[in-house]
Amino acid sequence: MHSNPDPGRHWDGHRGETEAQRLDRNWSSLLQELRVAQTGVQLLTGFLLILPFSTHFEDLDAAMRGVYLVTVVCSIGATILLIAPVSMHRILFRRRRMKTLVHRANIYAIAGSALLAAALAGVATIIFDSVAGRTAAWIAGPVALVALAVFWFLLPLRQRGARDEY
Repeated sequence: MHSNPDPGRHWDGHRGETEAQRLDRNWSSLLQELRVAQTGVQLLTGFLLILPFSTHFEDLDAAMRGVYLVTVVCSIGATILLIAPVSMHRILFRRRRMKTLVHRANIYAIAGSALLAAALAGVATIIFDSVAGRTAAWIAGPVALVALAVFWFLLPLRQRGARDEY
């Protein structure tokens, strides 16, 4: 059994770190994860924003234009949420608000990932509609969304209760 070297501070016996160290580690991990997501969502949003100016955009019917608009909203929303922790960090810098920052950034990252998943499913729908037809589109979009939900959310949630050694 480990003893707490400083009884006045929260201490994690498994890693031997103070709460401040744990928050710093969590923030660092979150930033690494966000870097991956931010790059992808920025590229996706940029692609979606120039799409209406391409010559083939006029080929989209009302249904696919609706899917496009929902996809753009989801992609912009994901961009906002996945970049928000960086802005929040700048505003809260040196204010001793790391606990708030890590907590809120985690929520933003999860919500941003959900919106990114919806945007990717929308992109799959639009692309399959253009390449393989409407039936393929209405299959591809939901299949992509289910796959994203399973791998990004359901499987990780299933593992949350499992015991694991570091």
